[in-house]
Amino acid sequence: MTVDPEFNTSETRMMQRRTGLFWVLAIAATLMLGTSGAVFAQQASPPKEKKTLDLENALYLDLDYGRVVIKLRPDLAPKHVARIKELVRQGFYDGIVFHRVIDGFMAQTGDPKGNGTGGSGTKIPAEFTPVSSPDGKHVRGAVSMARSSNINSADSQWFIVTADSNFLDGQYTYWGEVVSGMEFVDRIRKGDANGGGTVPYPDRIVRLQVAADAEKNGTAKPPAPKAK
Repeated sequence: MTVDPEFNTSETRMMQRRTGLFWVLAIAATLMLGTSGAVFAQQASPPKEKKTLDLENALYLDLDYGRVVIKLRPDLAPKHVARIKELVRQGFYDGIVFHRVIDGFMAQTGDPKGNGTGGSGTKIPAEFTPVSSPDGKHVRGAVSMARSSNINSADSQWFIVTADSNFLDGQYTYWGEVVSGMEFVDRIRKGDANGGGTVPYPDRIVRLQVAADAEKNGTAKPPAPKAK
């Protein structure tokens, strides 16, 4: 049987094209896998480390139960933060009690008289964070100033929110947030809610320091916690 040379040549060319197409597809697949792997590796990369706490704008609040660390927010309330730091550096808060504590709401302190009527003698103009802002929300761990009906009456008294209380937003000056130690805040003795939260035998602030000062002065180590 005679083989048609034209047919043989066409068949050969067709086989060559198929072989070439196979290798093109194989290379393309390899490249796609490589790219997918690179994308996967990029997506699987570890998250960025959290920013280091600015010690000049942080407080160490020592309670009988342990240390609470408060991050200050001078970006939201610069005058309040400046005044709080000034009082802290004077030792004003050391030994002051949590005179008003309502379970599921907040723990209030900062009154040298211990009954809610005292202060440092210097009023601070209100610095309310707008309700529309994503910052300054009175959620659990928020630290905010106490005041009377006069919005510019804030002095030295402040409170730590123990449960989300968004109805306070835009009404009280938010100046900080607890970043660690809320479990110790939760242990502060509670008052009778029906009696305005007044605490008969209140817990106290053992010591309150600007973190930068504590680290510099060698007083950063928290005191031994009170026995249960």
